[in-house]
Amino acid sequence: MSGNAGIDRPPARVERPEPGVAVLFLDRPQQRNALSVAMMAALHGELATLGTDPTVAAIVIAAEGPAFCAGHDLKELTAHRDAPDGGRIFFTETMTRCAELMQAVVACPKPVIAAVHGIATAAGCQLVATCDLAVAEEDSRFATPGVNIGLFCSTPMVALARNVPRKRAMEMLLLGEMMGAAEAAEYGLVNRIVAKGEAYATALDMARIIASKSPLTVAIGKKAFYDQIDMPLGQAYDFAAQVMVENMLKADAAEGIGAFLEKRDPVWKGC
Repeated sequence: MSGNAGIDRPPARVERPEPGVAVLFLDRPQQRNALSVAMMAALHGELATLGTDPTVAAIVIAAEGPAFCAGHDLKELTAHRDAPDGGRIFFTETMTRCAELMQAVVACPKPVIAAVHGIATAAGCQLVATCDLAVAEEDSRFATPGVNIGLFCSTPMVALARNVPRKRAMEMLLLGEMMGAAEAAEYGLVNRIVAKGEAYATALDMARIIASKSPLTVAIGKKAFYDQIDMPLGQAYDFAAQVMVENMLKADAAEGIGAFLEKRDPVWKGC
């Protein structure tokens, strides 16, 4: 990872370390990559661009500095309490932008992988839970500690409740305690634990593997996963069966199956 010098650098930036892979960096290291309104707008904009870029097959979200993401920018929020409305308009904008960002991660047709080091707390933990995959370094820590400061982590709750068992989510939300990477993996918040300094490289490896697949097939699969997850069982099977039929009719499915039967590498057409 390489940082930009200068005080006025953008809060997020994109690097292309290799074909098919884009890395979206949170780049407010001195603020522990807190999700200011500007940061969330930048992340959302970059995701929209990368999601429609045919040269990108997978996206890694990483962070500069000692922390992955410390959640919302509490100083920015507090600064608006003196507004005539007590901050209501700005608070609403902040939470709306956060919800839009998290939904953009899910809606992005490219798989999004979090490479976590340091802390991921509150909305930062929400971002990890929202990503399709997550790798965490062994000394990383996670929490939804809003309850400790009188601000329940209600929006992080949405992502947690959909990615970890209910009792685990409630434990995190009600106790507000820090937990280590081992617990995060046990809860299902992250996929893999790696040695200190290895999350970025491991996330790139995962992105590289995804980039070797048919981009069309991956996009079909990611969308179908989130579309069916809250359906009743029978409806989910009916939906998934139809998705498979449509997928089977695509050229990439014919190519992939043919390559498997002929014992050769497939050449994806993206259609």
